[in-house]
Amino acid sequence: MTFKTKTSLMAAAALTAMMLAACGGDDDGGEVPVPTPNPNNPSNPSNPSNPSATGRIEPYDLPAKVEAKAAARSRLPAQAPIAQVDLGALAQAKSDEVLNQNSGPGVPLQIGLARPAQATAAAGDFAGLLNWTPTADGAQVAAIRFTSDQAYGVRLGLKVEQLPEEAVLRFYGDVNDAAGGEVVEVSAKKVLELLALNRQAGVKGDEAVTYWGPDFGGAATTLEIELPATVRTTDVQLSVPSVMHNVIDPARVHDFQLKGVGDAGSCNLNVTCNSALLNTESRAEAQMSFASDGKQYVCTGTLMNDAKNSGTPYFLTANHCLSTQAVASTLQTRWFFRAASCGSANSMYSGARQLSGGARMLYASANTDTAFMQLNEQPPAGVRYAGSYFGGVVGLETEVTGVHNPRGDLQKYSIGTVKAYARQVQTSQGTALQTSATPQNFLAVVWSQGTTEGGSSGSGLFRTIGSTRYVVGQLFGGDASCANREGGDAYGRFDLAYSAALSRWLNP
Repeated sequence: MTFKTKTSLMAAAALTAMMLAACGGDDDGGEVPVPTPNPNNPSNPSNPSNPSATGRIEPYDLPAKVEAKAAARSRLPAQAPIAQVDLGALAQAKSDEVLNQNSGPGVPLQIGLARPAQATAAAGDFAGLLNWTPTADGAQVAAIRFTSDQAYGVRLGLKVEQLPEEAVLRFYGDVNDAAGGEVVEVSAKKVLELLALNRQAGVKGDEAVTYWGPDFGGAATTLEIELPATVRTTDVQLSVPSVMHNVIDPARVHDFQLKGVGDAGSCNLNVTCNSALLNTESRAEAQMSFASDGKQYVCTGTLMNDAKNSGTPYFLTANHCLSTQAVASTLQTRWFFRAASCGSANSMYSGARQLSGGARMLYASANTDTAFMQLNEQPPAGVRYAGSYFGGVVGLETEVTGVHNPRGDLQKYSIGTVKAYARQVQTSQGTALQTSATPQNFLAVVWSQGTTEGGSSGSGLFRTIGSTRYVVGQLFGGDASCANREGGDAYGRFDLAYSAALSRWLNP
């Protein structure tokens, strides 16, 4: 697994390679269900600076007000006992591994790591902790509360050996946590469907049967299980061998930045100060968090519209962030994750919403660093499904805009220009990008305002046609930073991914 390290993006005339590692999650290949574009023969329209009038999909706005469904509630009777699993404090050395790894500019953002939970590692031990309590309608409910001291969020890795479809699972934190006691309810049927996706994708071992629940920003998460009267408690065979402990709070990364990074990100631009972006592309971008190889990471992704305005939650990000169904199944997305106002850059907007439930991986390709999936849950009201341009390569000197979550922080934006194209090459030192004045698989962008950082990976790059912005790529990586204003970033070309595969979903 490799994550983004910022390195040099050379000028087009130099034609020299730059060493560039990616920023994000799992990078061990992943399934690629259809042929990918030839990196040595990308499309090259005769006039890339004159965009096609037809090669685009328009954005689509989901109404801000839709019929609200009733909030989930715990069904546990007031006096019912709740089993407690207290993992204590994380060893300082383990915490330091995460903090030190993220202590410099441009270093990828790992926010947490898995801890073993010996008390619930076996199904028999887990079952022994459940205190089943009857409800008035004859159902039975039991709960276990997991605590990991000083965590900024705890996710439970629920290993499912047997779970009746009629069961209901509920996850919630403590009332004083960031989520304010929110209850996330998921049917056993949905859990089983997600695990079936893992098996269909060839995922093996414990990873195939593990469901990662949501986190709530605090040091505790409770799992509640409800069974109807017709289901026996012995039909439930579950365990929690490990929990994910967030060392860094993904909702308050700015606090960590101020303490550990100094002014490294001082040139980032608050998206709430740009009303045009706030009312459009900001609503299409989401902060992502996901689990891979016992660690928790963040990236950024874009909600994509299709030609039918169907509202299907297609989601675009970087292949190096997540490229397998196993990792996609752990995905959480956070929407409207931005500052409360232009003058309150470090106060989170109260309307931010978190979505769990994972995603179905549809396409993954390293050639353009593209990962494309369908979220398993509908996004919240008020989002925008981004439009896209696939009519050919974006011309040099085209102005572009990026909206992203640098280092996982509250949403920022950047404005720049396409200065060159780039392609991946293999050198004795690893994978590199070589820039060129002729079209390749990546767009090389230099910023005039703002920048990107680790955590921005996978975020959408937009070009303006008329008065509308369209996705033309997703972030791979680069050496742009507040300290390196001459640096640049590489974005995988959306038009190539569209012609290779994405058109089958976006414009069938």
